[in-house]
Amino acid sequence: MKITVVGTGYVGLVTGACLADVGNDVLCVDVDAAKIVRLERGEIPIHEPGLDQLVVRNAQSGRLKFSTSYDDAVAFAPVVVIAVGTPSGEDGSADLSHVLSCAREIGRRVTRDTLVVVKSTVPVGTNDQVRAVLRQELAARKANMHVTTASNPEFLKEGYAVEDFMRPDRIIVGVDDARSSELMRQLYAPFNRNRDRLVVMDVRSAEFTKYAANCMLAVRISFMNEMANLADQLGVDIEQVRHGIGSDPRIGPHFLYAGVGFGGSCFPKDLRAMIHTAGAVQEPTEMLQAATRVNLRQRGLLAEKIRRFFNGDLRGRRVALWGLAFKANTDDMREASSLAIIESLTAAGAQVQAYDPVAMDNARRLLKAVDGVRCMPSAKGAVEGADVLAVVTEWLEFRSPDFAELAGQLKARAIFDGRNLYEPAAVRAAGLAYFGIGRGSAVAGR
Repeated sequence: MKITVVGTGYVGLVTGACLADVGNDVLCVDVDAAKIVRLERGEIPIHEPGLDQLVVRNAQSGRLKFSTSYDDAVAFAPVVVIAVGTPSGEDGSADLSHVLSCAREIGRRVTRDTLVVVKSTVPVGTNDQVRAVLRQELAARKANMHVTTASNPEFLKEGYAVEDFMRPDRIIVGVDDARSSELMRQLYAPFNRNRDRLVVMDVRSAEFTKYAANCMLAVRISFMNEMANLADQLGVDIEQVRHGIGSDPRIGPHFLYAGVGFGGSCFPKDLRAMIHTAGAVQEPTEMLQAATRVNLRQRGLLAEKIRRFFNGDLRGRRVALWGLAFKANTDDMREASSLAIIESLTAAGAQVQAYDPVAMDNARRLLKAVDGVRCMPSAKGAVEGADVLAVVTEWLEFRSPDFAELAGQLKARAIFDGRNLYEPAAVRAAGLAYFGIGRGSAVAGR
């Protein structure tokens, strides 16, 4: 098939590269000319394992091309995928201006029957708006082509996006006509061979499914964080609890890890959008709002533990911070907990020496105006001269440090484990104080 993908951000680039890798001819279009120049040179603007090889391989084969032209986008293929950003507005709503602008540009140019696939994360009713824009532009030209839309939300985990696209656990497709349904089945046939992963539903239900999934996961994380904070006060180890409740098949083991809160481009934004959507129809969202409040509080928890450790006075203290990305295997720092932790520590007079394996370029850009922060070239470099260590992101290289060596380096001999990576007994055996999330550390001097 020939497919156009509009938008070369995280979703669009992964989508285009993966579709090309199974034999399709794909044109990725973006209005950012500098980004297109970089992509044509084989430079990938985001960190996503395996994506760079995928893009280069398919570009060299001729199956993956890039352009800044909407004329090219519409002329190239009868299937056009919209994968542009939908950032949060000031009121929490999803900003649909880029999506609707794409629809307008397509409608002005289309000369044949076309399927417009909305892959951007959008609230219920967006496809209706896209169709209205397309019809308006077609009517203005007195064109009578059959242009339809489909909802095809993405469920890609940052750090595992290529794997998720190539081996999906489900493919959600929202359509209102048989022709669109058949085209979507053809599009996803290469990813759907050993069992039928396609879940076909109406368009509005597909739009809702994306938000409902992310809200469910966000609520689950906030629930575990709230349980962890209670566990800390009761002398309970939330890691043992996690294993206990995760063995129940009704609950399962996923998204039960207590920590410093969720961030990134999806969960916080999608929670806000769902709350706004519900507000527009006067439907209460107590659980979603509670999950948001818990998460905001959780982001400040590690800094508060450090502050208490030093009896409320952080002036002149130096904190080594491992991990800046909102999660491992990405360089994404959007709404990362590290930013809140650094802001809190430096506002209290502490110095922060921060390191992340891949997010340092983003960190320098985001933290350049923050006094008291140094971006370090290595994990060991971050620890030099530090009083304590705070672990914020669960990168593999942080999983098994030399605790005895750290005990000799950290002046105040304490580790604040924001991801519960370490066994408290092993840390304490090396002569270090250990403070995790929900590890019972508030009881009996732990």
